[in-house]
Amino acid sequence: MDVAVLGNDSFVTGFKLGGVKRSFISKPENYEDKILELISDPTIGVLAVSSDDVEKLTPTTRRKVLSSIAPVVVVVGKSEGDLREKVKRAIGVDLYKT
Repeated sequence: MDVAVLGNDSFVTGFKLGGVKRSFISKPENYEDKILELISDPTIGVLAVSSDDVEKLTPTTRRKVLSSIAPVVVVVGKSEGDLREKVKRAIGVDLYKT
């Protein structure tokens, strides 16, 4: 399963530089359709999205995206807390625990 990222050009570029090969640039007017398409893709295991973009989704789509198990949707942005908590929420295990 692949790691993928969806967002605007500047958001996606950082992930590309980090080695994420499956990246999707989406304009605001077709973002909702694209995210629904990607959470239905069985080859994607983790999907990174911006918290700003998730806030703009309709409530029904937002619930569907945030409750997705396969792929796990990781919301990245200023309002989502630290990385440790994001990883723990996404995979259910605290990888940093010693």
